[in-house]
Amino acid sequence: MTVLDYVYTATFAMLALGVLCALVRLVRGPSVLDRIVCLNTVSVLLVSVVAVEVAARGDTAYVGLMVSLALLGFVATLTAARFAERRAHDRD
Repeated sequence: MTVLDYVYTATFAMLALGVLCALVRLVRGPSVLDRIVCLNTVSVLLVSVVAVEVAARGDTAYVGLMVSLALLGFVATLTAARFAERRAHDRD
């Protein structure tokens, strides 16, 4: 095993820990906006996992998946934030 393989393994472990922490915050989040931010964080971390996998394999076949996940996460965050804003505005 080369040094780069150790780096990929450590990176995967740190990203998995980040996803786990974000999911805990998603479940325990005190407000809807905290949960929206956590969902955005999870989507960014998933794109990062795919990017590390692309780098580890040296295969660019998953670049389309990365772009799709990033776009889906962005649109989902905007939609959820807009929904939360309208919901807060309707309560006032």
